[in-house]
Amino acid sequence: MAEKPVLWITRKLSDYTQARAARDYQLVLNPEDTLHTAETIIEMSHKVDGILPCHSEMFSADVVARLGNRTKIVANYSVGIDHCDLPAFQARGIRVTNTPDVLSDATAEVAMLLMLGAARRAVEGDRMVRDQKWTSWSPSFMVGQQVSGKRLGIIGMGRVGQIVAKRAQGFDMTVHYFNRHRLEPALEKNAIFHKDLHSMLAVSDFLSLNCPATEDTRGIMGPEAFSYLPDGAIMVNTARGALVDEEAFLAAITSGKLSAAGLDCFATEPGGNPKFARHDNIFMLPHIGSATQETRDAMGDRALDNLDAFFAGRTPVDLVA
Repeated sequence: MAEKPVLWITRKLSDYTQARAARDYQLVLNPEDTLHTAETIIEMSHKVDGILPCHSEMFSADVVARLGNRTKIVANYSVGIDHCDLPAFQARGIRVTNTPDVLSDATAEVAMLLMLGAARRAVEGDRMVRDQKWTSWSPSFMVGQQVSGKRLGIIGMGRVGQIVAKRAQGFDMTVHYFNRHRLEPALEKNAIFHKDLHSMLAVSDFLSLNCPATEDTRGIMGPEAFSYLPDGAIMVNTARGALVDEEAFLAAITSGKLSAAGLDCFATEPGGNPKFARHDNIFMLPHIGSATQETRDAMGDRALDNLDAFFAGRTPVDLVA
């Protein structure tokens, strides 16, 4: 019987995922769930046939250039691939895959959570009750914004964006979207396409960021973009922190251009931006958009399906490099 390939799983994954992987691979695990340095990644690449990393492992051009020849595939446990220098991988002939599709519902749920939490002043309300400072009530008490019936702008109408649109339509929101290409009517589902970002921002009472971080989209929400939003708009971000110029965002929060925001991702992760904590109208989560048991297991299946295909001599379904 052929020896099983050696697979390094860089972070602690679900019990289901690790049990499935153990059937078909010789595993190198990380039960302490520690974050690895570039040097550790390079060192391990000389000892394993494949790597199953998370978004927390950075594969810069320099790191990829120094990977061992033994490693033939990097099967990401994430849909985002901005932590991977794909041209560098292609130059080395190392295959790279990701896990699309399976994160979409969970991430869209968090987008709606952030939207509702920001609009209804969840941070203030939660703190008030926890600190035993809820001592009165009046018609003017804790008045927020209603989500139902408002206009939602979506930047990035891919898998997650389409599900956010579907969920938002359940709140009778009118959906507008900016995307590289207009969707087919069957996928568009009455959402209104904008070729121009600024025209969409101008009609966005709520704005949801759902596009990947690329050279074209990094910093897409900067000073000019914020200026086009209606006064008092609410922005939510479940995609990547790199999409937002954080100083411009803070200026929009301070001026009232944004009345509130909901964030699940930040330019610096982990940790976020400490300046944001000064603002009760910023509802924040620690990048948990895909953090459901069902999604974590499905991500493991997708990553392992890609690995199984590769080591069986087939082309992985989710090949990105």
